[in-house]
Amino acid sequence: MAIGELISKLVSARTVYTDPVEKDGVTVVPGALVIGGGGFGVGHHKNGETGEGGGFGVVAVPFGAYVIKDGNARWRPAIDVGTIVATAIGTALIIFIRRRR
Repeated sequence: MAIGELISKLVSARTVYTDPVEKDGVTVVPGALVIGGGGFGVGHHKNGETGEGGGFGVVAVPFGAYVIKDGNARWRPAIDVGTIVATAIGTALIIFIRRRR
C-alpha cells in the first residue's frame, strides 16, 4: 500500500464527522478536530546497507456537533472544561512570571 493511500484511509471526512444519530426527530452529526502528521525516510550506511522507516500519528478531539431539527441545522460546540482550565492556569502563570520580571 502506498503512503498516500494509507494517509487517505486514516484521515478523511469520516474521521472528522461520524455517522448521524437520529432520535425523536432530531439528527445529531458529531464532529472532531483531527490533527495528523508523519515522516518517512531512507538512509544509506557507508558499508552499503540501506534502511527505511517512518511514522504517522493522529490526534482527534471532540469538537462539537451539528444538530438538525425541523430542517434547521445548528452547530453546537463541545465544551472541554479541562482544556479551558489548563489554558486559564497557563495564561495566569505567564502573566505572573512576566510581572515578576
